[in-house]
Amino acid sequence: MPNENSCIHCGADCGKHPVLWQDKKFCCNGCKQVFQLLNENKLNKYYSFEKQPGIKIDNPSHNSKYAYLDREDVKQKLYEFHENNIARVTFYIPGIHCASCIWLLENLNRINKGVIQSSVNFMKKELMVNFHTKEISLRQLVELLVSIHYIPDISLKSVDKKDIKSVDRKLIFKIGVAGFVFGNVMLYSLPEYFSGKPLEGNLNLFLSFVSFFLTIPVVFFSGSDYIVSAFKNLRKGIVNIDLPIAIGILTLFVVTAYEILTQTGQGYSDSLAGFLFFLLIGRWYQNKTYQSLSFDRDYTSYFPVAVTKIENGKERSILLEEVQIRDRLIIRNKELVPADSKLIAGNALIDYSFVSGESTPIQKQVGESIYAGGVQTGGAITVEVEKEVKQSHLTQLWNQSENKKSDKRTMVSIIDKISIWFTLIVISVAFSGFIYWLLFGNFSTAILVFTSVLIVACPCALALSMPFTFGNAMRMLGAKGLYLKNSNIIESITKINALVFDKTGTLTQPDRSNIEFVGNKLSDKELAAVISLAKQSVHPLSYALARNYAHVYTMKTDGFVEVAGRGVFAIVDQKKVALGSREYILNENSLQNDTSTRIYVKIDDRPKGYFRISNRYREGVSELIAKAQTEYDLYLLSGDNASEKDKLSAYFQQDRMHFNQQPADKKRFITSLQSEGKNVLMTGDGLNDAGAFMESNVALSVADDIYHFSPAGDAIIEASKFGRLFDFIKYAKKSLSVVKISFIISFLYNFIGLAFAITGNLSPVVAAILMPISSVTVVGFATLSTKLLAKKI
Repeated sequence: MPNENSCIHCGADCGKHPVLWQDKKFCCNGCKQVFQLLNENKLNKYYSFEKQPGIKIDNPSHNSKYAYLDREDVKQKLYEFHENNIARVTFYIPGIHCASCIWLLENLNRINKGVIQSSVNFMKKELMVNFHTKEISLRQLVELLVSIHYIPDISLKSVDKKDIKSVDRKLIFKIGVAGFVFGNVMLYSLPEYFSGKPLEGNLNLFLSFVSFFLTIPVVFFSGSDYIVSAFKNLRKGIVNIDLPIAIGILTLFVVTAYEILTQTGQGYSDSLAGFLFFLLIGRWYQNKTYQSLSFDRDYTSYFPVAVTKIENGKERSILLEEVQIRDRLIIRNKELVPADSKLIAGNALIDYSFVSGESTPIQKQVGESIYAGGVQTGGAITVEVEKEVKQSHLTQLWNQSENKKSDKRTMVSIIDKISIWFTLIVISVAFSGFIYWLLFGNFSTAILVFTSVLIVACPCALALSMPFTFGNAMRMLGAKGLYLKNSNIIESITKINALVFDKTGTLTQPDRSNIEFVGNKLSDKELAAVISLAKQSVHPLSYALARNYAHVYTMKTDGFVEVAGRGVFAIVDQKKVALGSREYILNENSLQNDTSTRIYVKIDDRPKGYFRISNRYREGVSELIAKAQTEYDLYLLSGDNASEKDKLSAYFQQDRMHFNQQPADKKRFITSLQSEGKNVLMTGDGLNDAGAFMESNVALSVADDIYHFSPAGDAIIEASKFGRLFDFIKYAKKSLSVVKISFIISFLYNFIGLAFAITGNLSPVVAAILMPISSVTVVGFATLSTKLLAKKI
């Protein structure tokens, strides 16, 4: 624990001659340099999370060590993205260990302005950094991290993007050593087990010493993770779940060493080797389960992004998994580039904010490369796929996009606090049991009770309850047609008390509506120009128009512009063509007596008329709204006119329907609902409604056969499953109930286990077997329950 002579940065003892700066003590110049760096950049908050959160600087000199990072071939291998002097790279940093680390590493831009954004994946100990290569080079970035002693683990193997982490071989070796020792020690102890008393003479003494010496590698190799983890966290003033296990290991070892060396007893070599062996088996199982969950998340729970492929001169919709190298794809305005590609035709203006955080679009010329994750912000372009599609990469980008809906009062934070107090209580109970049995029983029983209590009581099952329940629920929902950004969205869904629906493209299916033109008849060439413009846009009405006239030939468009929620404009065949709302085309307000959805047309500044679209509602919408209105406040927001207000009044209250809404109006409306204390789920397309999506507590996109990806969304539902939305929400709530039941199972296990252990009826070996069984029980219950509940949807 820290004392008056502790280093203010890392907590190490400063010795007789500490390094001083502003009356503060440091153990070395390296720690002083880091403290000065943080102080100069006003990052002192780093030290407010924990006392002495830093790591000791062993060797601050790195002037030439990272010179190889200036080589272009190395940089290109490490870069995940590099465009227009902006690069993205991900480092594995073993030194990430606490909340202070996360805070400091996510504030690198305050130390060096060349850093655009940095984010930490604490579980994987990974740091993702976007930075300006003209302001800070890759080498300088790494040296910056080293200067604050977060040393990236960079090797040639880490450069190979095809490398997939395999089973932790070190853990397998530890299990092997523990199993070998356990088997041999048990063999040496067989005479005592069968006869009830040890062998006599020198043979017993010899076997006792052999057993003891065999347990040394078990404790300090197989059990090293528990001991080192507990020690390091204790130095930082942190109590983690490894502490009681480490105390149990060391207690059994010390007592065994004393009894064997003084020849006052047989020691506990068999119990020590046995419980460490089963403990490590349990850890291996948990690791395999976590890896399985992670694998499913990265490669199975895909959001249903589809793209348009050009095949034999015709357009065809295909899923991303069907995209092959050298396929030619059409990327329209606001559509995502799904894989690294080469521009074949069109004027590309790529927005890489989804990848790098930099929102300034980049102009691309024919023949230039475009990175996966870029979004086209102009007219339609044609690209040729150069690398295979990695949906795991797109999913990762989606997961790492800024989550504005974070809630400090989540169940995850509650579980973390419970786990800390749980550990302290278990240690107290163990010491109390030891003292009791020492006074009213005997030393041997006291030791067994002490270690059994420490081993059997574990908050692991408690900590596993939520990630496995929500993780499995997320996979079940994905199989049913609802794709979630991450498992935390499930908890957000359970808090929803207001549903806000967009009309066009959400409640309605424009592509299945009747469309007719009203006005001056368009010539074949004018119709082709209009449809060519509509094909550039991702708005549901433009898409419906283009699909209805799919047989019309396409003409080249230039200077494409789309005003969200209002209309589109371009030069087509040397004519100025515009499509959109009455306000955008005619500069007039919508007519009060409009009886249909309309797309107005203007060619060379002359109004031509409008396309009248009779809306057709999605199957299951009426049932969905009828169910939802019994439990939620329902609202309708539409950029369309009020032509169907009377029809919709059967589902929405008059004062809860809002028409002719611009994107800014929708965003303000969501904010106003939240100011009233409502948790809002909004459904829409995520592009024209991006502002409202960003404000809502849960943003849900509806996906037809082609989905235009929006990073603002938290979830995507297949259009054919939209009518089941209410059932999906109910399933999320039931999943939360499964988590609560899992908590109860975990507490019951610990209560019963402690009751047996404190009364001296549980050996350390049996306790070690029961400990992973509790985790298996919770995982099994969560998996089975969520699967059974999913079948009822």
